[in-house]
Parts: sequence; structure tokens; C-alpha cells
Amino acid sequence: MERLKPYWEGFRRFWKKRHLTQIILLAGLLFVLLAILYFTYLATQANVSTLKAGLSQATIIYDKDGDEATQIRTERTEGIELADVPEYVPAAVVSIEDERFYEHNGFDIKGITRAFFKNIFAGRITGGGSTITQQLTKNALLTSEQTYKRKAEELFLAVEIEKHYKKEEILQMYLNHVYFGSGAWGISQASLKYFNKDIKEVSISEAALLAGILQAPSALDPYNNYDGAISRRNVVLKKMLDLNEITEKEYQKAVKEKIVLENGGGSFIEREYPYFVDAVIDEAINKYGLTQEEILKRGYKIYTEMDQNLQSTLEKTFARDSLFPKSADGTLVQGGAVLLDPETGGVRGLVGGRGEQVFRGFNRATQIKVQPGSTMKPLAVYTPALEKGYKIDSMLEDKPFKKGKYEPQNFTKTFKGEVPMYEALEESLNVPAVWLLDQIGLETGLKSLDRFGIPYEKDDEYLGIALGGMTTGVSPLQMASAYSTFPNDGVRMENHLITKIIGPTGNVIAEYEPESTRVTSKSVTDDMTSMLLDVIKSGTGQGAKVTGFQIAGKTGSTQLDNGNISGTKDQWFVGYTPNLVGAMWLGYDKTDDQHYLPSKSSGDVVPIFKTIMDQAVQYVEPENFKVLSVSDKLANKDNGNVNEKVEETKKVIKEKAEELETTIKENSSKWSQVVDEIKKDVKKINDKVKGKLQEILEN
Repeated sequence: MERLKPYWEGFRRFWKKRHLTQIILLAGLLFVLLAILYFTYLATQANVSTLKAGLSQATIIYDKDGDEATQIRTERTEGIELADVPEYVPAAVVSIEDERFYEHNGFDIKGITRAFFKNIFAGRITGGGSTITQQLTKNALLTSEQTYKRKAEELFLAVEIEKHYKKEEILQMYLNHVYFGSGAWGISQASLKYFNKDIKEVSISEAALLAGILQAPSALDPYNNYDGAISRRNVVLKKMLDLNEITEKEYQKAVKEKIVLENGGGSFIEREYPYFVDAVIDEAINKYGLTQEEILKRGYKIYTEMDQNLQSTLEKTFARDSLFPKSADGTLVQGGAVLLDPETGGVRGLVGGRGEQVFRGFNRATQIKVQPGSTMKPLAVYTPALEKGYKIDSMLEDKPFKKGKYEPQNFTKTFKGEVPMYEALEESLNVPAVWLLDQIGLETGLKSLDRFGIPYEKDDEYLGIALGGMTTGVSPLQMASAYSTFPNDGVRMENHLITKIIGPTGNVIAEYEPESTRVTSKSVTDDMTSMLLDVIKSGTGQGAKVTGFQIAGKTGSTQLDNGNISGTKDQWFVGYTPNLVGAMWLGYDKTDDQHYLPSKSSGDVVPIFKTIMDQAVQYVEPENFKVLSVSDKLANKDNGNVNEKVEETKKVIKEKAEELETTIKENSSKWSQVVDEIKKDVKKINDKVKGKLQEILEN
């Protein structure tokens, strides 16, 4: 130690000489000051003056034009007025949750200190120390993450809320939006859920039980933990007695009261366009990190890509039972359909099923995963083949083909020997598609699917992917997104429903940022559209023709496991105009020998898709493709020569015009002399005429 003493003394002198203690303290104070300024600024930006109005209204869904499409109405948007309930109801909550509620200005120093040391000993953020105002702040404005930054934001926002609202208003907002377990949000809903009573009718004991649940809504749910809930109720009653909120007599009576549970329900969620709204909620949760509870209770304004006319078209079509095949036992044939804007990737409408629909139930437009059948051919085979140098009239082999154990067959079980590419696609021939994928390389086809945004698994990496052979499969939304590449000149925009989410105080919670993928070139998509136009004009999709509008598209189907039954398991149609893409799947949720689609190929889905598009095209700008179908090109093959002659004629006329212009410029001086001479001659004639007139008048 003696040997170290000189070094220690030197260090002390250096420390004092450089005033490091003062510098560190100053830096610490500066950091604290900057943190206070930062969080104060965040709090003032929150515009909490609109909080009460925001929380009291339902979350609103807006369409692409900014018009209100629907509200998500729940029981919590009704709420209570504090003056209408017995005094012991709010007293029970205040006693156990924040006994100094009427004394502090949004935060409680004692509570924060106690929680701080508790967190230190626990080695992590365990919560606690929050006042009712802070809890309201967390529930209404912040996430539930347990970090010191979030706690700091909570504290400063709580102070800001206290500046704008009276204590009674804060308590009322809290009681109307806090979670009481068993799906009950707000004390009015909790009273119905546990006692089947209006909140005005609950006893002191029942009010105390509700207040006690707030500590741990799941763990103290009386339906699952009755004894725990009663024990916590007694703690609340004792606290109310200690704070003189109830008398000794009331306390004794309440403690002895037998709580009888009766589920009065009362929970409801109402909205129009249910499948679209549910998909919006899913996107808000999965993409933007919100929770269902936040969306339902915070009065958000969610702006979307919905076109209400197109959404209504889908819903009305799916409500027409006569369009859909029927089963012997009444089980509904199901379906899912999506309409999408190819230029933006915005979903204009979607429907995810038929029959009864529950809140956030299975959505077949976005969540189903089934094999896409031949709708995969343009994505996995023909697009990458064109990129590799094949032409739309390149000859493809249509002969018996086998690779390993895989041996594809055409629908007709016949072969043509050789067929041009456009004919193979128009007639949806299987063998030429598989042969072509083998020629360009399986890896090439899989890379194409990656660019189209089509997911696949390791087991899908075989030539059968050309025909949609997949372990899991795809959804209508994924297929619509993939096909949007063709009318958008080779660029696939990320599909999305939400454009912006506004919080209850007017702050922007989330906003869509466009993302695009260059899938292929414009020349390739032009060729694909030329071929896919003929699928509708004279191929397997003829039934989808819409008078006055051009539609390009592709059919698809998957076969039944039981080869002795004539029919199909799944049917697909994916089609597009220059400014709208539609994709539809049709089938049973569970296919068996009694539940399958009766028609072969895509005979059931095509007329339904036509019905959708017949109505949908009324609400989009009429527009034709800038390319001809292959059949039109072949039927008018001399047009090219005619066009060339026209262009040559235009060129000759232009050259002659230029020569004439040059001649005019070169001879302009000569023509000026001629004009001058003509003017002189005219003047002489004029003078002579005047002379003659004078002679006549004099005589």
C-alpha cells in the first residue's frame, strides 16, 4: 500500500487541480436539465386537451378519400358519469390505487420512491408507484413496455393532464377505460360482467371487489380465482375504513357479504365492413406494434386505402347465395377475395368468408394458405422464361415428361407435341409449363417467386411449383399483390390497408411509407399481359369477360385426393385491368368426399369473379391496356407493314414540307419584288379608274 500512496496522492492532486468533481456534477445536472426539457417538450406536444373527447369516441376507420367508412363501437365508448354512481364506487378505487389522488399534481413522490427501491432490489422494472393519472396516461397514450424512458414520459404527461382537467374528469376517464379482466373494459362493463348489474346498483362489497381486481386483472379474476378476489376485496374494504370512506358498521357488513357472480355479458363490438376492419386491426398490430386493446379503447382515427364502393361490391356478391355451389348438408362453400390498386399497393376491398363472422375471426382473404394451382404459372415459369430470352411464340414441348418420380399430366391427359408459349398459357397446359421450368432452371423460377413476394418452403423446391404445388400455399392478398406487377410495368408495391393512424390527442401514431420491388421489366410485363388477355378472350377464363372493359388474368384449380370423384378442391381466379387487380379463392374449409367443388377446372369461381368485376369496373376510371392481345397481334399481322408505310409517307411529307419551307425562304426577296410591282400596277389602274370617273362626272 505504501508503494501505491505516491500514485494516489498524485491522482488526488490531479483531480482537485482539474476540478473534476465539479465538472462531473455539472455534467450530471446538465443531463438532468436536458432530460427534463426533453420530456416536458414531449408532454406539451401531446395536446392532452383533446384527450377526453378522443377517449369518449369510438375508433373511426376512414376510406381512401378521407371519408368516414365505419366506427368500431364497443361498450367502453358509452362510459359512466361520475355524478351518477354511488360515492363509494370511485372511493374504493381511489383508496386502493392512489390514496393521495386529490393531493398530488399527477405524480406521488412517496409512491415513486417506494417503487424505485423496489425495482432496485428486484434488478428490473417491476412497475408500481403510478398514480391514477399516470395509469390513465399509460392506458390512453403510451405503450405498456416497462422502461425508465416510458415511466418518465408517463410522469411528465400526467403532469400535463393535471393542468388541463379537474380531478373528477381524470377519475371518470380512468374508470371508463381501465381493464377489469374477463374482457371487461371500464367499470360499467365490469359490473355487468361479474354481477349482471348496472354500476349504480352495486353494493360497497361489490365495488370493493371491482377495485381490488385492478391490481392483477387476470390473476384476480373472480371466475378463475374467487378466493383470491375476495381476499383482495377485504384489503380494499380495510383501506376504505382506514381512510374514513366507510363506517365500521358498513365495513363489517361488506366483509360478511357473500359475493354472487352472474355473467351479464354486455360486451359487444360493432362495425361495418367487418372483414376489412378486422384486417386493418391485424395490420395495426402486426406491422405497427399496437395492441387490440389500444385500438378499441383509445379513439384512434385510422386512415385506409378502402374504396367503399368496391368493398360493398364484394360484400354484396358474397351475400348472393345463388352464385355459390351448394352442399347436400348445407355446409357453406367458402371464399376469399381482394381488390387492389396496382399503382399504390393499396387494398381497395376484401371479404374473407361467407355466413356468420365473428370479431377477428378467420379471414380467408388474408390468412388462408392454400395451393394456388395454375395461377402460379405466370409467376414461377413464364415471367422468368421471358427474362431468359424466350418469346411469346417460342415453341414448348408438350410430350410425356418425367423427372425422378414427378410426372405431370395435362388436364385432358393428351399431348400436342409442341405448342407456342401463348397457347400453352391460354389453355393452361401443365406439361409445357413444367418442361419450361426445367429448361430455365428451378432456381430461376424460385428467385422469380421471391421477387413476386410469394413465400415457399424447402419442400416446395421442386418442379411441381410450376403448377402451384406447395406445402402450405398462399392467400388471395398475396396473389393479388404478385399480379399487380403486370399492370404496374414490372414494379410490385407493398400491399397495405393503413395509410395513417392518429391518436386521441391528434398525434400521428403510425404512417405508411411506400415500399416497392422491381420484379421484372416493362417489356416482360407487356408480353405477359398480351398472353393473359387471351386467357380471358378465348382461353380458360372466358367466363370472366366484362363488356366494355379489358381484363387479363389466369385461372387455377387443385385436384381432389379421391380420383374417383369428378370435381375440384380449390378454385382460383386472379385478374386485372390497367388500374385494378382482383384475386379470389373458392373452396371448403375442410374438403372431403361430401364437400368439394362440383365443376372441373375453375368453372365455379370464374362466374363469381365476373360478377364482382361487372360491378367493380363502374367505380374505376375506364382504361385500356397499351398492348394488344396475342390473338389480336396475329389477326392483324399486316398492321405492322401498314404502319411502316404510314410512317414512310409521314417522313416523305415532312421532307417535302421542309424543302418547300426552304424554297420559300430562298425566294422571299424575289417574291417581295413581284409584290411591289403588283402594288404599283394596282396603283396605276386605280389612278386611271379615278380619272375616268371624274371625266364622267364632269360631263
